Amino acid sequence: MQAARKASRGLLRDFSEVEHLQVSRKGPADFVSKADKRAEEVIYEVLSEARPGYGFVMEESGIKEGTDKTHRFIIDPLDGTTNFLHGIPHFAVSIALERNLEGTPELVAGVIYNPVTDEMFFAEKDKGAFINDGRLGGSDRRLRAAKRDDFSAALFATGIPFLGRPGHARLLKELHKVMGASSGVRRLGAASLDLAWTAAGRYDGFWERGLAIWDIAAGVLICEEAGLQVASLTEGNVLDTGDIITTNTALWDGLLTRVDFK
Repeated sequence: MQAARKASRGLLRDFSEVEHLQVSRKGPADFVSKADKRAEEVIYEVLSEARPGYGFVMEESGIKEGTDKTHRFIIDPLDGTTNFLHGIPHFAVSIALERNLEGTPELVAGVIYNPVTDEMFFAEKDKGAFINDGRLGGSDRRLRAAKRDDFSAALFATGIPFLGRPGHARLLKELHKVMGASSGVRRLGAASLDLAWTAAGRYDGFWERGLAIWDIAAGVLICEEAGLQVASLTEGNVLDTGDIITTNTALWDGLLTRVDFK
């Protein structure tokens, strides 16, 4: 949490400058890339000092092996870069901790922090998921998945593949099936926050394909600890495939059959 908040101070300062850069011909892309890297450096510095020897998997810097081979942090310093780039106040810092004691890695802690709203979503393995909303006095509140069981009243979230990446045709088919039977689908452009919002019951489910491990690691644990089912849409571990689906037990079959078709 300390690392996320410290990195976010710089992100908020940089975000305040993006609006001014929108009018330039060059645009703010290079500026935002530097902001992303600076945030990652801050997180790495804070966590390296707190947990010497732990390894790191980072979006910008890649893998950094540690002397402790049983722990590694998984970091996305700025999820929602395109939103940030366009001055849209919907982005987050995502940090997860993975432990591998017996050859089977497991997520044991995760935080997703939106600096604009000052909402900190967090979870520890087997201890539940919570939100700390600074605007409401900073008290911790337990996250619990929505209990909705009527698919026609449910609201879902997803992502759209970036330019040049495959999957647009498939997504259109999935959207047709889900939107035609539900209350709607949202696409806000930050997978970590989509997962956090699903854990908070704001969405009833989320699916997306082709995500990176740093996009979803913290969100996977937060969703699981909030009582949601989480799985990969393709064979293998969800952190390896990046093809994720999550919703409550009552809506599981209804969502899965609409997005996991051949």
